[in-house]
Amino acid sequence: MQLFYNPTLDNSIAQFSFSSEESKHIVKVLRKKVDDVLFITNGKGYIYQAKIIDASLKRCKAEIISKEKKHKAMHYLHLVVAPTKMNDRFEWFLEKATEIGVNEITPIICEHSERKVIKLERMQKVLQSAMKQSLQAFLPKLNPAIKLTDYLNLEKEGLLFIAHCEEGEKMELKRRVAADNDVTVLIGPEGDFSSNEIKLAYEKGFLPVSLGKNRLRTETAALVACATVAVINNT
Repeated sequence: MQLFYNPTLDNSIAQFSFSSEESKHIVKVLRKKVDDVLFITNGKGYIYQAKIIDASLKRCKAEIISKEKKHKAMHYLHLVVAPTKMNDRFEWFLEKATEIGVNEITPIICEHSERKVIKLERMQKVLQSAMKQSLQAFLPKLNPAIKLTDYLNLEKEGLLFIAHCEEGEKMELKRRVAADNDVTVLIGPEGDFSSNEIKLAYEKGFLPVSLGKNRLRTETAALVACATVAVINNT
């Protein structure tokens, strides 16, 4: 099964056309023809089956023949992560977190951040590709980058955690997380959160957690947090 992505699809649409880029891929690369069936998601929980009715290289057209509504998970995972200095490492995290099961991602700019310019369009494409590859019906929400201090002033719900490298009493994340609960985890930049940022996060209700004995890179720490929440909710 190969999954395509079309965010404009909804239950009121009977026929639609693929973009010229996707049309070329479908007809020329995949060698699909009239009456062949494709699977498409709108990233909002639906997977549609559509039959090709016009196998044009420039504008492949298809007709919806069935739809399936996928159920959302009982938990909601929001990863609030400082982008890494190297773009490819952050994109790797986005890809793998999508495959494992993240619901929302917010890039944060911290005092020690080395990267403060975020290319959301490129990141969106990484998320879309990972969603299709892992055959999922929900596209993770990607928020614009925001300063950590501004983010901490926003309203938040669920279990709130911060993973940092400073000394102090911390409980392992796997012992803090409870199944079927909304979870938010803060992950800092390569230089870690500053002491002031950690203090402010505590004041806003975030609890310190450990992700293991080893010191992890930013993208690895975020992925460990994602996998931990997924395991707790899949057992």
